[in-house]
Amino acid sequence: MKILFLALVFLHGLIHVLGFVKCWGLKDIKELTLPVSRTMGIMWLITAIVTFVYAFTYFVNSRYSWVIGFLVVLLSQTLIIIFWKDAKFGTIPNLLILIVSVISFSAYKFQQQVTQETNAILSMTNISTEKIISDSDIQNLPVPVKTWLKLSGVIGKPFISSGKVIQKAEMKLKPEQKEWMSATAIQYTNIDNPAFIWTVDLKINPMLAFRGRDKFVNGKGKMLIKLNSLINVVDEEGAKLDEGTLQRYLGEMVWFPSLAISPFITWEQIDETSAIATMDYMGTKGSGTFYFNSAGDFYKFSAMRFKDNEKTSQKYEWVLLVQDYKVFEGVKIPAKMTATWKLDEGDWNWLKLEITDLLFNENAFP
Repeated sequence: MKILFLALVFLHGLIHVLGFVKCWGLKDIKELTLPVSRTMGIMWLITAIVTFVYAFTYFVNSRYSWVIGFLVVLLSQTLIIIFWKDAKFGTIPNLLILIVSVISFSAYKFQQQVTQETNAILSMTNISTEKIISDSDIQNLPVPVKTWLKLSGVIGKPFISSGKVIQKAEMKLKPEQKEWMSATAIQYTNIDNPAFIWTVDLKINPMLAFRGRDKFVNGKGKMLIKLNSLINVVDEEGAKLDEGTLQRYLGEMVWFPSLAISPFITWEQIDETSAIATMDYMGTKGSGTFYFNSAGDFYKFSAMRFKDNEKTSQKYEWVLLVQDYKVFEGVKIPAKMTATWKLDEGDWNWLKLEITDLLFNENAFP
């Protein structure tokens, strides 16, 4: 689809050159019946050049291609109106360029918002390479949690204050959905002052895509999903979302093991292979259970979460299961996981997630 659009834009630019060719008498252009002055001929040429520049910036995915696109539409449509009899059909590609430019502008504004929110979260991080996690830091934790932390490799390493997670995923947006949809995502997490921001790009087809942003900051959760970065599909906040987002943050502790010793988290051992963690932060509270295998590695997280953010929403079990592990910066973490809702009508396995890179502390900053 992108190649077809670029071909259309390039052809649109070539057609503008014809106005220049006619005014200078370089060739007889029978399709242009109206006279073209030297001034108008130069305007046709300038518009053609700007159109070619737009095609290039769009091809290289420049975040500012929308600026050139709007300029193309302004210049081209002005000429088309002046030469309406001969050029009226040029309005069609201009309309397509306008639509693509509006979407590009919306994506630019969305990314600006995400960047500002990310910088605000990371600015609350207090990174200190002198703070080393020791055995004494974990001595009061449940036995299976201590075993997991030792196996993860964090003992003797600097406290993880922040992290950047790069992910690829497959998702199903509804329980009845059959086909998986591919997505990529980036998340920044603050451990000192609990917060995260997660942005996802989910392709539906060559023409449509969702861009989403989940965040947890100051004890509050917010969810925003836009169609083509333009139309709000979801824009929610509230107490139920706050609790559910905190529980998600809690479950993602396994990517940032130093969170286990956070002063905002209390632990209760269930048995030799499981323990409940409860987080209480800025008026929002939530719990989840961590399960460990016989070797001591984490393999499952379970929490009773609100599935939706409506007044009538009920809690269902939300389960993260580990499929594989990787080592990032010397820390062993679950790198492949699935997420499943245990609903009355059956399991909804809605997410298959793989971490492709994980960076800590200074390396996590953009």
